[in-house]
Amino acid sequence: MKIVKWGGAIVLLALIGVGVWLWDPIGSNPPPEELAAEAANYDVEIIRDNWGVPHIYGARDEDVAFGVAYAHAEDDYETIQEVVAATRGILARYKGAGAAPTDYIVGLLGVWDTIDARYEADIPPKVKAIAEGYAAGLNLYASENPDVTWAGLAPFEGEDVVAGFIFKTPFFYGLDGTLMELFGDDRQAEIALDPSAGREAFHAVPKGQPERGSNAFAVSPERSGDETTRLVINSHQPMTGPVAWYEAQLVSEEGLDITGGLFPGTPLILHGFNRHLGWANTVNKPDLADIYRLEVNPENAGQYRLDGEWRDFEEETVTIRVGLWGPFAFTAKRPLKHSAHGPVIEADHGTYAIRYAGRGEIRQLEQYYRLNKAETLEDFLDAMAVNALPSINYIYADETGDIAFVHNGQYPDRIEGWDWEKDLPGDRSDLIWEGYRPFPDVPKLINPASGFVYNSNNTPYSATDGADNLTKEEFPLSMGLQENETNRSLRVQELTDGEKPITRERLLAIKFDLAYAENSQAEEVIAAVLAHDWSDEPELEEAAAHLAEWDRQMDRNNRHAALAGLTILREISSQFDGSTPPDPLVAFREAVSWLNEHYGRIDPEWGEVNRLVRGETSLPIDGGPDTLRAIYPAEIRDDGTLHASAGDTWIALVEWDEAGRQDAWVIHQYGSATLDEGSPHYADQAPLFADMKWRRALIERAAVEANAERIYRPGKVD
Repeated sequence: MKIVKWGGAIVLLALIGVGVWLWDPIGSNPPPEELAAEAANYDVEIIRDNWGVPHIYGARDEDVAFGVAYAHAEDDYETIQEVVAATRGILARYKGAGAAPTDYIVGLLGVWDTIDARYEADIPPKVKAIAEGYAAGLNLYASENPDVTWAGLAPFEGEDVVAGFIFKTPFFYGLDGTLMELFGDDRQAEIALDPSAGREAFHAVPKGQPERGSNAFAVSPERSGDETTRLVINSHQPMTGPVAWYEAQLVSEEGLDITGGLFPGTPLILHGFNRHLGWANTVNKPDLADIYRLEVNPENAGQYRLDGEWRDFEEETVTIRVGLWGPFAFTAKRPLKHSAHGPVIEADHGTYAIRYAGRGEIRQLEQYYRLNKAETLEDFLDAMAVNALPSINYIYADETGDIAFVHNGQYPDRIEGWDWEKDLPGDRSDLIWEGYRPFPDVPKLINPASGFVYNSNNTPYSATDGADNLTKEEFPLSMGLQENETNRSLRVQELTDGEKPITRERLLAIKFDLAYAENSQAEEVIAAVLAHDWSDEPELEEAAAHLAEWDRQMDRNNRHAALAGLTILREISSQFDGSTPPDPLVAFREAVSWLNEHYGRIDPEWGEVNRLVRGETSLPIDGGPDTLRAIYPAEIRDDGTLHASAGDTWIALVEWDEAGRQDAWVIHQYGSATLDEGSPHYADQAPLFADMKWRRALIERAAVEANAERIYRPGKVD
């Protein structure tokens, strides 16, 4: 009996000991009155229109930023908090072990080292005021909504806003894929050898990094057929989450007057239009990150070889708090190393250093501020010349009829002759580049002869349908410019000829085109299926005959598109998500089986399978992966449907007529109320979006007031 009691006591003591070891309460937020104190320094008016879209008016630009934060928090506070926690490198404390890699990467990339070193000295006062105004808006919302504010996350700070840009922007050109590849269990890649030695690489395995999507088009008045300049903004993003578009209009007495899309955590428009000009963004994929293979001293793991000598790694420790339950968390400590090249990654297959565009950069918000305030092409190019954004294409148009394409990037100033797409020897300091090429070297095409510019994540060498495209010979190989075409860019080339007017109707027909091009990836998959002899399997032979009748269109009423779409889906998606697709014959077999299982036939209408779903709203939708009407499902669902999760989201069509008068039409895939399922604006735009229709943008204050649903001043007594 005593033994049992002693045993129970020992277990109890052990549990207490474990509890003490794991006891790590997350902390509390300041009292509401303290959080709300800064709000007294800001004055903003928010007018929600009949679609729930916020139009934000303030005397100063920082007043407007304050209002942006408050309005966006009303619609998507949970995601904003997640963005802040991820940026601070503490997401695992709230979300558990699955978020630990994110926290580690924040430390690896030195996000807060950059903030500590540069925020006070290198952020202009006005830009800092905007970041701090945004933080004050979040703090006011937190003070009013303590029950939904994550414990210990408030107060929000201006540094959180700037750090968010430092953390996110390199991922748009694929740095996350590069890092994940290095962290993988098995990695084989070519290593670049000294070009002066006349040798070839000894091993080759494709890296296969994922790409992203988007479309953008600009038409000059000379090409439009009615002397009107037109811009289509059509970024492809996830439909929800930390990089989903949120629409707002920002107006200040200091000259800010812009409508467009922003992400959770950003105080200014990332792409959109003001009274004078507009721009659209698409993701580009130049080679902006370099991997160096390091030789580690076999007698001292804290050293690596450089220029014939052993150098000490710079070493520190990152602490990751992994939330378990309630006040308990597991604290993990992980080493961080840096070499002269940059962050170091130690894996079973080797030790690597990575040097990448955007490292140590802190001026991203400053550049966006200048873009938001630009009024002319010269202003726009001056803002772009800040060169703080590591990647992203720009398609531009303005009230005077100027159009332009900029294949933007912080292009490393590398020495010529080496193959920078391969791994590089880490023992040579001459391969450690410093700084970037100047903005005049960035590929750009301004006012081409054809009067049309576009990008669909394709090579900068096809940016217009005229004769004056940029050419490969104009740029050094060390810039690492992409040379790919997408189905969308191939379709633009099929639909344009350099001469025929691109009217409003024709421009929209291009944007909402539903077809796959002749030489596209989809065509290759279908050709492989049709080339196979299915005669020994009558059911599949019949299905192949049905597939052969497909017209390459993805319209919702198409009875061939379901079989075709499911056959090609994973092959096309693999270029965006980095997955390994099945063999075309396997994909075809599985498509036939899946359709028979869920529909009892291989020819349901595409819209029966392809759905736009938001709460209780479920609508048939045209389009598919990598069509110009881009619709991507998250997965092939067990219930027999595909639910759109990415692709076309917030879209805008902006026009300036011959006299410079502006008009604009916009649409969001769901509605302004991101998280509130009870709001009338949770899915009110979905029917228009599914039918490829628009709503007119409310630009003038009189029009906004005439359509006002709610008018209020955060932090002020009405």
